[in-house]
Amino acid sequence: MIDVLLADYQALIRDGFRAMIDREPDLCVVAEAADGAAAVELARHHQPHVVLMDIRMPRLDGLTATRRVLELRPAPKVLVLTTFDRDDWIYEALAAGASGFLLKDVRGTQLTDAVRTVAAGEALIAPSITRRFIEGYLAQHSPGLAPPVSSGLTEREVDVLRLMALGLSNAEIAVRLFIGHSTVKTYVNRLLTKLDLRDRTQAVVYAYEHGLVVPGSAGESDRGPSGLSAEA
Repeated sequence: MIDVLLADYQALIRDGFRAMIDREPDLCVVAEAADGAAAVELARHHQPHVVLMDIRMPRLDGLTATRRVLELRPAPKVLVLTTFDRDDWIYEALAAGASGFLLKDVRGTQLTDAVRTVAAGEALIAPSITRRFIEGYLAQHSPGLAPPVSSGLTEREVDVLRLMALGLSNAEIAVRLFIGHSTVKTYVNRLLTKLDLRDRTQAVVYAYEHGLVVPGSAGESDRGPSGLSAEA
């Protein structure tokens, strides 16, 4: 059973998400929070597997709540709820370790699939969402850094990291680099360990911050705008 904590200041939205989640036999809403401070306390008490975290909440905003929730042990996975109105907030949530994003008008199957995905330890990266936020934010706030020459990454690991940042799944990276799918997973796990990154989402942030992918180069991935990558 996957335990879920809902954190949103709007009761109507919480009710809607609860209805979607509780109808699934393997999912269960264990608590609801109307503000960030309550979300942290309830996460500490109930130890949910996944937290659906709104950003705009009273008492404690969702960004701060996300950071505090992820400091808990065991730490749940965090799915950020967004309406696309503040790209800088979304970037900060990514950097804080959020495992992915959902729109507040998400369909039931998309919501439940996303919960299962992050609960399994995978990152939910939608290129049309994540890349837009990262590129837009870095274009305004970061001049771009040199590739990580002292990180200990091999040339092939850097290739894999760059393709991850462009939104390619492990299967697509395998085809692009002419290697096996299991080999790609090995490279991904190694680079996450070497860079001390939580998951695939933080790896994408790292790649953009360190100049491995230039903002505006998203088209190189040959992915459709609605593509979704969800892999470890």
